[in-house]
Amino acid sequence: MLPYSTIEDAAAALGRNLTFAETLWYNYSANKSDYFLYCHNILFLFLVFSVAPLPFVVIESLRSDSFDKYKIQPKVRLSFSEMVRCYKDVMRMFFLVVGPLQLVSFPSVQMVGIRTGLPLPSGWEILAQLVVYFMVEDYTNYWIHRFLHCKWGYEKIHRVHHEYTAPIGFAAPYAHWAEILILGIPSFLGPAMAPGHMITFWLWIALRQIEAIDTHSGYDFPWGFTKYIPFYGGADYHDYHHYVGEQSHSNFASVFTYCDFLYGTDKGYRYQKKLLRKMQEELRGSGEQNGGSYQNLKSE
Repeated sequence: MLPYSTIEDAAAALGRNLTFAETLWYNYSANKSDYFLYCHNILFLFLVFSVAPLPFVVIESLRSDSFDKYKIQPKVRLSFSEMVRCYKDVMRMFFLVVGPLQLVSFPSVQMVGIRTGLPLPSGWEILAQLVVYFMVEDYTNYWIHRFLHCKWGYEKIHRVHHEYTAPIGFAAPYAHWAEILILGIPSFLGPAMAPGHMITFWLWIALRQIEAIDTHSGYDFPWGFTKYIPFYGGADYHDYHHYVGEQSHSNFASVFTYCDFLYGTDKGYRYQKKLLRKMQEELRGSGEQNGGSYQNLKSE
């Protein structure tokens, strides 16, 4: 709750007039508790889990040649009912684990100093903090993910997430309840190290889940803006990890590729890509030779 009774009081405290965004924030948040504002995360996560995967559901259901050529594992198809079942499983875990976890974790948000007041952060401040959050989460998630691929971690916890060898958008948050709790740690470390405004925290939670849905989409579209993000893994990169499954010792990173490169855990993926390029070159070469022979026959 903001400690100002009027906008004029807020402007006097800041020593300037409120910006348009700050006026909107004041009008919305002035009489709402910090806890209520924090709990918006539950609504945002519900919307992200429910809405963000829908375009991929439509694409998977259409089975159009225009999109099928970008499907990473074209031989694996999920029916609409199977995708709905995955969503139901995700929602059950959302209401039993994710939502309650959000409700009880507010004291930790207060402890690290995530604020709700004025002034609002600048765009550059939000961007810088989001970069830090993604980097911190990616590094810590990498090591936790590697641990979950040890025999005990996989059999007891992580195998649930790998039930989808060809992942779909709805399967991004599909996991064992213990994994959901464990992976909440790297998600919170960034905001704990560089606490910012509640709006930045909302953005972080939403963007991290949207990114996870993108990497689990099962499609590698060449026009995606994520292609321009340095070291971003994307759907093709993470899809290989699901394809290999239990025996996977490759592509553990959640967002970027630098950890796998530094620690040598992308060798299987790179080797596969090298073989695929070689096969494609050989196919092109044989096609050109056949075409040349055909032209010679025509000239004769």
